[in-house]
Amino acid sequence: MACGGLKRRCSWAGMLISSLAHVSIVQEASCAYVIILMAVYWCTEALPLAVTSLLPAVLFPMLGIMQSKMVCMQYLKDTNMLFVGGLMVAVAVEHWNLHKRIALRVLLIVGVRPAFLMLGFMGVTAFLSMWISNTATTAMMVPIVQAVLEQLNKQETESSRMTCGEGRPQAPKAEYKQTAKDRDREEAKQNESAEKRLMAKGMTLCVCYAASIGGTATLTGTVTEPFALFSLILFPENGDIINFASWFGFAFPNMIIMLTIAWLYLQFVFMGFNIRKTWGCGAVKSEKEISAYNVIREQHLQLGPMCFGELSVLALFSLLVALWFTRDPGFVEGWATHTFNTEAEYVTDATVAVFIAMLLFILPSRPPHPALLSWKVAQKKLPWNIVLLLGGGFALAKGSEESGLSRWLGNQLTPLHSIPPWAIVIILCLLIAIFTECTSNVATATLFLPVLASMSQSVGINPLYIMVPCTLSASFAFMLPVATPPNAIVFSYGYLKVSDMARTGMMMNVIGIFCITLSINTWGKAMFNLDSFPAWANQTVI
Repeated sequence: MACGGLKRRCSWAGMLISSLAHVSIVQEASCAYVIILMAVYWCTEALPLAVTSLLPAVLFPMLGIMQSKMVCMQYLKDTNMLFVGGLMVAVAVEHWNLHKRIALRVLLIVGVRPAFLMLGFMGVTAFLSMWISNTATTAMMVPIVQAVLEQLNKQETESSRMTCGEGRPQAPKAEYKQTAKDRDREEAKQNESAEKRLMAKGMTLCVCYAASIGGTATLTGTVTEPFALFSLILFPENGDIINFASWFGFAFPNMIIMLTIAWLYLQFVFMGFNIRKTWGCGAVKSEKEISAYNVIREQHLQLGPMCFGELSVLALFSLLVALWFTRDPGFVEGWATHTFNTEAEYVTDATVAVFIAMLLFILPSRPPHPALLSWKVAQKKLPWNIVLLLGGGFALAKGSEESGLSRWLGNQLTPLHSIPPWAIVIILCLLIAIFTECTSNVATATLFLPVLASMSQSVGINPLYIMVPCTLSASFAFMLPVATPPNAIVFSYGYLKVSDMARTGMMMNVIGIFCITLSINTWGKAMFNLDSFPAWANQTVI
């Protein structure tokens, strides 16, 4: 097996080297070759995704597209530092188990009625995914779901045994005859078993879907959202139109709408819409619901009271969010407007993120004990590969501009003038949502967004009108277990088949595209002034 894997990797490496001898001397073609090669590597995962992202650092200088110094500068931009700082805070939250405390506390508040239990799981998962990785959130939430489901099923099984075994005397086998009542009881038991299976599917699916949806609300929520800042990199004169506050103002309402529709949809598919039974309006809690509630309460009690370290991390996390929101809200002047940014954009969201991250290594967990976060923990848990993936995307965008490929692509896409802009958005969102089911979300965003920036220029559409919806669509990996780590985690628990996820996920993609189209054509237009073609977009993409 090892020899076979080595042969495959050698053949891919041979393809890379041999192709260099035949590539066209035209720079546009050379850059297109690099992009196509990286797309193939990303789709097949012949090399690790992060290693593939380093190809521009090798190929662009060798093909005469860009100097090595210029290429390497693309790998550590302001956006990368924003992501690193935000992730360090997320690592601290996870390290101190603060996310689990928040999750269990909210579940105790919403209760264990089936509808509200699912709402609690989805709400908590979505909220946590806004700040920490989708994978960590899902890995933490699914065992809680599993424990609650086991308790619900255990109580139903015991209740069934009491009814069948102790509730009535057993007749001798010779004299036993199956009556209509017995058949009805057996049928009811089968129906109950089917209901339990459906409920388990719905409860587990809601977690991975909520993780993907919740991560879209903030720039640091998922690895694809920082690609929304491509507008800052590709169009440097845009006036910082996309920052943490403006993105949250647009994406958070979209997330709430999508999460609500997804909750109602999953309710309908997996639990039916029996208001009295599912919602428990006015009903007394059953034994199984009380038992499930006790499981959640027991896990919450095991965490003990909040310690100094947890309170410190919570305070720093709250400070980070507050500073992000108030730095430059847009509708009013922020704290950095006159203090630091009177002449230029000196202080950005990345400055704030790195500042708070540094405090994690300075402030003690319990005076005078070690700091809240150690470098060993940060180094182990931080997904450093994402920094290279982001850098690879920025390098591709810069190479496309330097080679003239962006301009050439824009000229080829001018026939799209005849299609309404809203239709273009729907088509592109659908294309990206399908593509991201088979390819990593980051690779999808990296490949598509620079091309979409050129396309928007060629057809005279505000680049944000195209790039923002497509960035969100890159996070819509709902249909396959391999599409994203949260899906794989949920699938591994054995409640779901691939067909279950594919059927449900197809409708989730439709819901997502509907919500994006609604949001970008309503408050999105008002927030980003999308009806006009901005002056900052009427320039060469860099």
